[in-house]
Parts: sequence; structure tokens; C-alpha cells
Amino acid sequence: MAATVRKIGYFYVTAPDKAGEGARVLGALRDNGVNLVAFHAFPTGAGQSQLDLVPADERAFQEAAKKAKLKISDRKTVFLVEDDDRKGAIADLLQKLSAAGANVTALDAVKAGPRYGALIWVKPADTDKAAKALGAT
Repeated sequence: MAATVRKIGYFYVTAPDKAGEGARVLGALRDNGVNLVAFHAFPTGAGQSQLDLVPADERAFQEAAKKAKLKISDRKTVFLVEDDDRKGAIADLLQKLSAAGANVTALDAVKAGPRYGALIWVKPADTDKAAKALGAT
């Protein structure tokens, strides 16, 4: 299979950096019928964490978040990559972005069977050149 790269929307929620907060947020979304394509969380300091939520359906997500009284960010952009696993796959992606002058903010990648998936965040000013370099749809 060929690689697919999609430029998609994500939103984030900030929450206290303590046990159970991720379960609370994800449980509220689950209970309101939200399907996530990806999820990423990390501490931001000062006792807070950022939870990045990549919904399959942005409108349904926004409605569910409102119903669950979650304070979500404005829509942001992330690249979702899905491809067959091979040596150097992520290095190749980073090389394309580097050649295009796109500054990567963060990258997560994971292998799942014979395939891998990755999320790539770039500086907002670099979104268009990153999309072109990655052949994103």
C-alpha cells in the first residue's frame, strides 16, 4: 500500500496534571459518541497537561465537547501519516520536511503490525510547505 498523508484538524484541552484527568476527558467524549483518530497528552508545567484530540468527525466532536462542558482550543492542524513499515520511514519524512524548510514542532510514530502511523506537528507558518512536501490531501 502507498503512504497516505492527511492534513487534519485537532483540538486540545488543558487539564490538571493528576491521575484520572485523561480518563475523565476521554470518558466524556466516549459517552457522547466521539471517535478519535489519535490522542496525545503531555505535561505543560505548572501542574497542567495538554491533551491533543484528533477527532474522526470534527463537528460531532465540537458538539460533544460542548455538551460535556470541555473547554477546547480553536482548531489546529496536524498531519496524519499511514504507511507500510520499513527501515528509515520516519527519517524519510523528516528529510522531506527539512528540504522544504518546514520546522517540525513534534512527531509521534508507532508501528502496528506491518504498518505504522505518525502524527506530525509543524509551525503554523510552515503548514502549506509541509503539506506540499508530504503530498498531503
